[in-house]
Amino acid sequence: MVESVAGWVPPRRVTNDALPAHWGVDDAWVRTRTGIGARHRSGPGVSTGDLAYEAARRLLERAGRPRVDALVLATATPDHPCPATAPAVAARLGLGSVAAVDVSAVCSGFIYGLACAQGLVAAGIAERVLLAGADTYSGWLDPDDHRSGVVFGDGAGAALVAAGPAGAPGELLGFDLGSDGTGHDLITVAGGGSRARSVPGPAGPGDGYFRMRGAAVYQQAVERMTGSCRALLAKLGWDAGQVDHFVPHQANARILRAVAGRLGIDPARCVTHLDRVGNTGAASIPLALADADARGALRTGDRVLLTAFGGGLTWGSAALRWAGTPVAPGSGTAAATAAAAATATAAAPAPAVSVTTASRTAATAAASATTASRTTAARPAAAALSEELS
Repeated sequence: MVESVAGWVPPRRVTNDALPAHWGVDDAWVRTRTGIGARHRSGPGVSTGDLAYEAARRLLERAGRPRVDALVLATATPDHPCPATAPAVAARLGLGSVAAVDVSAVCSGFIYGLACAQGLVAAGIAERVLLAGADTYSGWLDPDDHRSGVVFGDGAGAALVAAGPAGAPGELLGFDLGSDGTGHDLITVAGGGSRARSVPGPAGPGDGYFRMRGAAVYQQAVERMTGSCRALLAKLGWDAGQVDHFVPHQANARILRAVAGRLGIDPARCVTHLDRVGNTGAASIPLALADADARGALRTGDRVLLTAFGGGLTWGSAALRWAGTPVAPGSGTAAATAAAAATATAAAPAPAVSVTTASRTAATAAASATTASRTTAARPAAAALSEELS
């Protein structure tokens, strides 16, 4: 079961109007090509491990500090090539000597990490797994590469995956995972690994920077995510109309629309967050889920379809029934949490998104009216929370 989710982005917000002048781009250009209006950047000395720690800490506190038996950290931007980042994050969180491991599947990392977490629980190795997806792409971007620079942001998301009864809200229902290493050169950071170190002499110019072949990646992303979703839907016996919420990796608005269109999923059911935070890599799906939860868009029992595509090439999809995000006693209701965020000072760091979701009601006209009224009433506070986040 996915018990709860939370998100965290660093406070520094970079709008399209604040992008470097020598890139020669404006707000209209960026929005038309990517759908992104802003992204967040980490400050000096802030690493992926710091972002993962912050998202995980806030999630654990909101959930009442439950016992955690393992930590899985999905990232393409670890703090060091060696050792893994997860053990240090686990130590900072005070989790003791739990199992801790990094998962590297680039932007597919959260889906792969979710599968790993489910496997640990299903095998009886762990009762509850803390899964984090975090990336700090800002340190990997070539300052002269405007095409990647406009897209990527920094952020972290976290989820608690635990054992639970079959059929209960939160249940993970299935996965589809895949890879194609013949496309490994489409998304790369050439320097830093053993391949580069095996060649005598200094690294090539720009080898330490992130590179992406945009047109080829676009085509692969649309085809792979669409195919993966179709395979999983067939496995579950679902049709597109039964998906309440479609949460794709927040790569590019055009990619999201293309995949949803091919699947026949109503755009209104597509959860998006990249307009405010950009492409945050392995953090993008949990951040989008946390944001949707904060806005009251997700209800207990809703059918949720997740999908992602990343370097490697890797891709994957997962399906679950939404559980709602529990708040520990004393943490307050969703409205109270949002109201507190709205009254925070401008200097305060952005809060995590982790709030209670209302129970799903019967599909009657009266219940629909009640839900609409609740959503409308909660929107100002939830919007304030979302604005403070991103």
